[in-house]
Amino acid sequence: MSKVMFSLPKQLVSRMRVFIPEGERSELVASLLEKEIQLREQRLYQAATELEACRGLGQEMVEWDQAFGQDGLHEI
Repeated sequence: MSKVMFSLPKQLVSRMRVFIPEGERSELVASLLEKEIQLREQRLYQAATELEACRGLGQEMVEWDQAFGQDGLHEI
């Protein structure tokens, strides 16, 4: 487990202290962050899938490689 520090609006913190018991706060924040991260990961995956399905992209990548050759990174 790691500790993190971030800022929240004072009114939100006041309401949190009233409605969420001290022993439940970390678990709640972790759960909310996990859901948001999963949503963003799904959106990124969907965008990548749609990009791969784009017609002509594969051919364009082949043409790019042919035109510009190797980037030289394999030599490092």
